[in-house]
Amino acid sequence: MNQKAENLLNLALSATTEERRKSRILDVGYSSETRRWDLIVKYSGDIARYETEAIRIVRLSNEYAIINVLEDQIDMVIGWPQIEYVEKPKRLYFETRQGKQASCVDLLQTPAWNLTGKGVLVGVIDSGIDYTHPDFRNPDGTTRIVYLWDQSARGTPPDRFRSGSEWTGEMLDRSLETGEVLSVDPSGHGTAVASIAAGSQGIAFDSGLIVVKLARPEPDSFPRTTELMEAVDYVISKARELGMPVAVNLSFGNTYGSHDGTSLIETYLNDMANYWKTSIVAGTGNEGMAAGHTAETLRQGTEKHIPFLVQEYEPSLNIQLWKYYTDAIGVAIEAPNGQVAGPFDEILGPQRFVLGRTEGLVYYGEPSPYSRAQEIFVDLIPRDTFIDTGQWVFRLLPRRIVEGRVDLWMPVGSARNPSTRFVYATPETTLTIPSTASKVISVGAYDPVNRTFADFSGRGYTRMNVQVKPDLVAPGVGMTAASPGGGRTVVSGTSFAAPFVTGSAALLMEYGIVNGNDPYLYGEKIKAFLIRGAKALPFASEYPNPMTGYGALCLKDSLPVE
Repeated sequence: MNQKAENLLNLALSATTEERRKSRILDVGYSSETRRWDLIVKYSGDIARYETEAIRIVRLSNEYAIINVLEDQIDMVIGWPQIEYVEKPKRLYFETRQGKQASCVDLLQTPAWNLTGKGVLVGVIDSGIDYTHPDFRNPDGTTRIVYLWDQSARGTPPDRFRSGSEWTGEMLDRSLETGEVLSVDPSGHGTAVASIAAGSQGIAFDSGLIVVKLARPEPDSFPRTTELMEAVDYVISKARELGMPVAVNLSFGNTYGSHDGTSLIETYLNDMANYWKTSIVAGTGNEGMAAGHTAETLRQGTEKHIPFLVQEYEPSLNIQLWKYYTDAIGVAIEAPNGQVAGPFDEILGPQRFVLGRTEGLVYYGEPSPYSRAQEIFVDLIPRDTFIDTGQWVFRLLPRRIVEGRVDLWMPVGSARNPSTRFVYATPETTLTIPSTASKVISVGAYDPVNRTFADFSGRGYTRMNVQVKPDLVAPGVGMTAASPGGGRTVVSGTSFAAPFVTGSAALLMEYGIVNGNDPYLYGEKIKAFLIRGAKALPFASEYPNPMTGYGALCLKDSLPVE
């Protein structure tokens, strides 16, 4: 077990081929055909000299990289003196679930202000875009998209990157004239997100667009954090080349991690939020009522039981338990038939058990160089086709308690059966990652018609450092957005609350940077302006709070009084 590698990577490398195949998380980032892994690394110094035909390196900004390597060479890569820490990719899940007036935008688009997003770029990293849709075209029919990179298309990828095809606005215009379709948005998610942020009826309707369609590697069917990191690097690099400020929208996430902003994807986004004239916005996810999180406070000498339910036909289930490293606890697992495995030894390396029709992997990790949290990871996989149905129980046995808090997370609701859940779920700390990154503007959802909280919206605060997240909420229930094919559709979710804030950030950048009122209006300063202007909602008496952060988006109050 290598301490420069994260716990989940160590477990994946020690698991059998069959265990990886049955797990929903251990094989993410691995190709069984080529026996190669994608790895996320933080490094210092020069690693370009290690690149060969067998070791492929995509260097990102600020000494992060994606390395594609044969499995039997991973130990060698980790051993390079320049490598500081290594993580495996995780799957990302789209956060699917009338708002200009509710967000106080309309007044700023009258002649007195005339903020339209002109001179600012909006980056949309998502499922793609229907670039033929009228929402993304100028009055003369030409495209408003400056660059489109489809990571899943066959062709010539952008410089430095590994896959896909890149098209400029001129190339898209030619395809519009000829009728040749270069890239599509099969789910419509990215098209809807882009239309809210910067469509012709959206917030920043004069902004240019840089769009990245994330790859969805088979058999995952969802993009990975590696594709996201490359996409963010691409968008911000293009904006810098063009000399234009950029607001970047991220409407997806996952639940894997300690939820305190310390994973490599989170620290990378923090670094990129400081790079160029950039603002990064992320939705907090739709896990508020998904019953995939629970929290307990342990006391010395008192055993704690945490029950959870597994629905029929569940092919596998992984659960993360995060605690303070100062606390020592034993963990045992009780199956629906009453059999118990454990308590497990608090040692590095995988431990295995069998209960009924279910095999289990348990891994006690140690803190990473970036966090004091300790993870105990449990992966339940079937001996045949499905794991055992019914009520399972975690038995937590306190041995030495200093802090006492433990948090447990399942995968996002869309990745498990609806009734697979914790019996006593806790809606707090249900933010999805990467909205937990400290320098990302994190956006929850509310219903602007009824002025009520959207109960699906991921809630704060972050674990351990108790940082206020979400930063604010925006309209996310019953929003009208563009759909592929030229029509419109009604959508709900934090996926569609986030682009209200992304478009608003673009308007602030236009006011500050483009119009010369404040050349430093980007990054944390934009977040400060948005928080200052956020308005109270009737269901909350105190601000900030874990549901709405500092309140609801109100852009006119976010601009300084002149």
